[in-house]
Amino acid sequence: MASGDRPAGAGERKSGEDGSGKVCAVRHLFIINPAAGKGESRRRLEQAVRGLDCPWEMAYTQKEGDACRYARAAAETGKPVRIYACGGDGTLNEVVNGAAGYDNAAVTNVPLGTGNDFLKIFGPDCKALFSDVAALAAGPQAPFDLMDCNGKLGIGVVCAGVDARIAADVHRYKSLPLVRGIGAYILSLAVNVLFKGILRPMAVEMGELDYRGENAIICVCNGRYYGGGFMPVGEAMPDDGVLDMLVVPKVSRFTFLRLIGKYSTGHYREYPQLIYPHHGQEIRYASLTGRDVTTVVDGEVMRAPAFTVKLSDKRVNFFYPAGASYQPTMQLDKGSPN
Repeated sequence: MASGDRPAGAGERKSGEDGSGKVCAVRHLFIINPAAGKGESRRRLEQAVRGLDCPWEMAYTQKEGDACRYARAAAETGKPVRIYACGGDGTLNEVVNGAAGYDNAAVTNVPLGTGNDFLKIFGPDCKALFSDVAALAAGPQAPFDLMDCNGKLGIGVVCAGVDARIAADVHRYKSLPLVRGIGAYILSLAVNVLFKGILRPMAVEMGELDYRGENAIICVCNGRYYGGGFMPVGEAMPDDGVLDMLVVPKVSRFTFLRLIGKYSTGHYREYPQLIYPHHGQEIRYASLTGRDVTTVVDGEVMRAPAFTVKLSDKRVNFFYPAGASYQPTMQLDKGSPN
């Protein structure tokens, strides 16, 4: 595999034997994004992988799409494989798109860098839990739902509104001199909320809602977190066959700023006149002016005049350390899709 790391001694383990001479039936493929995180965190990961008593491979991405291609090639063999997306939410998204629908493949996320919003469903210690590759290798797995956004699959959250435009512009502002990290986010937030405006003319079809007018936020949750910690639907589950959707239509800038704290902590039910929920399988939205709508899927930016986001007919097996739980702490009865 391109850019694979094959240190001395890996040949014996790659042949399928562990340290005791027993045959290991499952292949372990670590797809590493070298642009994610610091060099030291990647070196610690490589050292931990080399200590595993199972056949393993490390492959390094060089450009966009590599992680998806590597994952699909491994899944297409039909042999059992566990694929570790080593990076942020974008790396995980690519691996998911490559492995989705293959029963022989399972994926996980080894956190590198500062993202990893999807892993937050496993609690505040998720980064430490998912950095233990030995525990991951031996851990259980569960089939997770996926979202289909105009053909691109997502496992976490899809957003299309001022929050999506803020996220998309962060990358642009990071290229400015002396602007880094949180500074790029604050600059993008200020520009989009104060100067570009929070509203766009949209048509939205979601359950019984058929809305035409100014719109601030559209959010579709399979996971629970996005944007570095926003949790709009605290009871969302990645394996319940339901997508949890919220639409925030026309609101003033003052109301938006007052509302955003509640929205970001899962209190949407307290504002039924301002936030429209739907728990179902599909939402359609489009620009009323024909201009592109900025949509973000697991942190990856898409642009098109119209989008359909629906529950995919594909699922992906996701593995995690034994004892970890993705059950929500905020338990609410969704009832039947509405």
